[in-house]
Amino acid sequence: MHRLLILSKHAAAYRALIDAARLPDLEIAGASDDRVEIVFGEPSLIRPELPRLTAVRWVQSTWAGVEPLLDASLRRDYTLTNARGVFGPLMTEYVFGYMLAHERRMFEKLASQQSGRWDPSPPGTLRGKTIGLIGVGTIGAALAKTAKHFGMHVKGYTRASATCADVDAYFHGDDRLAFAVDLDYLVSIAPDTSRTRRLVDAALLAALPARAVFVNPGRGAIVDEQALAAALQANRLAGAVLDVFEQEPLPPDHVFWRTPNVVITSHTAALSVPSDIAPLFVENYRRFAAGQPLRFLVNFEDEY
Repeated sequence: MHRLLILSKHAAAYRALIDAARLPDLEIAGASDDRVEIVFGEPSLIRPELPRLTAVRWVQSTWAGVEPLLDASLRRDYTLTNARGVFGPLMTEYVFGYMLAHERRMFEKLASQQSGRWDPSPPGTLRGKTIGLIGVGTIGAALAKTAKHFGMHVKGYTRASATCADVDAYFHGDDRLAFAVDLDYLVSIAPDTSRTRRLVDAALLAALPARAVFVNPGRGAIVDEQALAAALQANRLAGAVLDVFEQEPLPPDHVFWRTPNVVITSHTAALSVPSDIAPLFVENYRRFAAGQPLRFLVNFEDEY
């Protein structure tokens, strides 16, 4: 019998979905049980419990990002898997929703309506524009596919991989500025690792055309926030849509609250929905119970 501990603010919903799957030889344990082999939940809730759970063999995260479990001071004597393949549609809705709002001048049109002013200024179009993706995993691939639907040119900046057929040009390593030079939209969906922190810095922002819009539904640590604020304040960028930040909630005195052409969406771009995430656990549990390789393995050394 395998013992499972669910550590999630949605624990009741996850338990109901797992019970409905009627998984064999699985018992859901109480919160104080330290004999569990499997833990399923949010990394932020798992981290403080990990030292006492000495029998754990596998941890399944409900998030794509597992940064709280990657601290070098924490134990790594277990298999860690994350949530992948479910956030692409939600991220696509978010990114293209705001890109379309920018092109179609939705905020400006609404402001004109509210002031009773006829506004015949023509909208733009995504067709023919260039989008740059920092990170082309499953989410990046979903964005690239949708970009092609809109007739966009797609560039990808990755550590090494170059496997998505919807990306027209790949860039790596020192090609970072060449990647940025002609973008209309820069979208960051890269993981938070020691190699990606502050990747969007003053140099990269300076390489972007002034017409460019930066969209970040990925990780706050990717961005040099002061450099981004400075670029926006100096009108060296057309705008930014920001969902994630180094410190959350964003402090009331943060410069972004006073920065022009910024949309702040408070970490809501792609929420973990139990009905989406539970099937990942169910599939992986069946593999675990059968002694088969698990899907969505996290490499502690690569940090994702």
